[in-house]
Amino acid sequence: MGRRRQRGRDVQGILLLDKPLGKTSNAALQRVKYLYFAKKAGHTGSLDPLADGLLPVCFGNATKVSAFLLDAEKHYRVKVKLGETNATGDSEGEILETRPTDGISEANIEGVLERFRGEIQQIPPMYSALKHKGERLYKLAREGVEVERQPRTVTIYELNLLACNLPEFELDVRCSKGTYVRTLAEDIGEALGCGAHVANLRRTGVGPYYSEGMVTMEQVEKAAEEGNASLDALLLPVDTALASWPAVHLSADTSFYLRQGQPVIVPNAPTEGHVRLYDQNEAFIGVGEILDDGRVAPRRLL
Repeated sequence: MGRRRQRGRDVQGILLLDKPLGKTSNAALQRVKYLYFAKKAGHTGSLDPLADGLLPVCFGNATKVSAFLLDAEKHYRVKVKLGETNATGDSEGEILETRPTDGISEANIEGVLERFRGEIQQIPPMYSALKHKGERLYKLAREGVEVERQPRTVTIYELNLLACNLPEFELDVRCSKGTYVRTLAEDIGEALGCGAHVANLRRTGVGPYYSEGMVTMEQVEKAAEEGNASLDALLLPVDTALASWPAVHLSADTSFYLRQGQPVIVPNAPTEGHVRLYDQNEAFIGVGEILDDGRVAPRRLL
């Protein structure tokens, strides 16, 4: 019996989806994949259903570089409500405690924010996708089970107060991967002595991508009605995911040997780190790494 042919189009590129409120990241991904009739697609880091904003969707070979976007820094705009703590750290959870916010001012908030800039320690929330003995923490939390979580180090690169209309205020947050913005809001609330939770959360940046290039689900639906050309026009090239990395341009010979898995010498190549690789025809062929001896080694080829 012959092997069954894979169904779908060979779509290549990255869609900067503006994930709508109320949808899980996986539900949004599956809808987009269906509209594109794509063979292969994946997203780069989940957003909670109650969060909206930038969700890069990778098609085809772009899934091979999606891990680098998972590791990239993230950018958020978050509205925090003071005086209430709840089970989930956002507006969905049951309110556990209410405390007065009298006497808290914009100056108090500005003063507390300084403590949370740079490297900080966070304890992951129970309502998260982390696993404990094979079970997702959020599943255990819904069953009323709480387990011990180890603190982890994350980095807050920028933390700026955008607006203040107490008991709510709005923050701009640029942070490392693995940062829980809900936990950040709760910890700021505790530092102010009144507790807090996230009232609204929007992701505005992932690595090199920002909200200016986002496409709504409605735009994708409309493009699908117009045909594949309109859909594909919404996609960014695969190598834009690595736009901040230096490029290495290969000759026909070095491209051949590198594709065989062999490190090669490339004149004027960077001296360290990861690089984008382009063949003699200027086609992007994958990710390389500079070895200690200066040679360029293949790491993830398309």
